[in-house]
Amino acid sequence: MAAMRDLDLLHDKVNVRGGACAIGQPISTSGARVIVTLPSALKRFGMKRGMATLCIGGGEATVMAVELN
Repeated sequence: MAAMRDLDLLHDKVNVRGGACAIGQPISTSGARVIVTLPSALKRFGMKRGMATLCIGGGEATVMAVELN
């Protein structure tokens, strides 16, 4: 939330389906949950492109860009 504030990102554009922990997802399946739900979120909001991001610990992160046809 600090990054959203600092970067002036709108809450309705970031984490629109909630985090994996918020819906009771085990840590080991967070990535699968995020990448599988991203296409449905894009369709719901009428968008074509999105990014799935994850903290992987130790100050590191990973991201995957998705584009719908």
